[in-house]
Amino acid sequence: MSACVLNSYQPDFGAILSLSLKIEARKLPGTFFEIKEKANRVRRIDLVSVLSRIGCVRDKYDRAKWLTPQGVISVSGTKFMNWTKCLGGGGAIDLVIHLKDLDFKNAVLWLADTFPSYDIKESARMISPSKPFLQLPEKDNARLTQIINYLSGVRSVPAPLIKSLIDSGKLYADHRGNAVFLLLGKEKSIVGAELRGTTNIRWQGMAPGSRKDLGCFCVNHFNTRKMVLCESAIDACSLFALYPNCMAVSTSGANPNPAWLKSFINNGYEIYCGFDSDETGEKMANKMIFFHPTIKRLKPCKHDWNEVLISKG
Repeated sequence: MSACVLNSYQPDFGAILSLSLKIEARKLPGTFFEIKEKANRVRRIDLVSVLSRIGCVRDKYDRAKWLTPQGVISVSGTKFMNWTKCLGGGGAIDLVIHLKDLDFKNAVLWLADTFPSYDIKESARMISPSKPFLQLPEKDNARLTQIINYLSGVRSVPAPLIKSLIDSGKLYADHRGNAVFLLLGKEKSIVGAELRGTTNIRWQGMAPGSRKDLGCFCVNHFNTRKMVLCESAIDACSLFALYPNCMAVSTSGANPNPAWLKSFINNGYEIYCGFDSDETGEKMANKMIFFHPTIKRLKPCKHDWNEVLISKG
């Protein structure tokens, strides 16, 4: 490999190393978990910032190349390559280990000390994740009659079932007259909600911040071990009205692999995929069965379970 000439300036690496790169052996503070968390933060520090802080010189013709104490290094995103030594790596920790001949622990400490503001910012970001908070619509009992009339009169959901859902708190009306079906997670904690419009304009959505991966809407018969997965809360209610000896669960969309499903499989439930009889429903049902071969297909004889219920009169 031919030598790469960067420029005529040769920095005094001996002075730089003695002043800014030398680090004394230090006892690693905190627990192993704390150090692991710190490493996860500092390894994302920009490699260009690390090279600049160490005192490496950027090639004026090729901005991806740097003259370092260990030879010529090229940087591309989070990856680097030392052309002099034919060695490469990825991330800020690897780069510091390579350039400063440090072990992993001291490389992490050096990065945390050298870029303290980055470490603090990343700590705050990890403690306060960017996932939005759940924003449930407020209850409006004055609109209850509207959603009851819609679910029973338009959707043919039996009135006793609607009442039991309202009494249990799983269903309520908001100020817009939407039917709000709550998603429950561990220990019956509320993790989201399906929203269904009850006017002539069909509308459905999710409450902002809903976590479909943490829970679901379900209608169940006590002591049943049979579960049917549906695409929506209204379909789950419809299926339960047709087959009251099962647990009817909404995946809030044709989700072939909800995160909570595995726990039911491991607990020995007899599970059926009751997704819609359309192209999407078939595709997602096949995908679910591919992921979980013990699950069986239960296809509605019409487009969805609510249409089946309505057809029964």
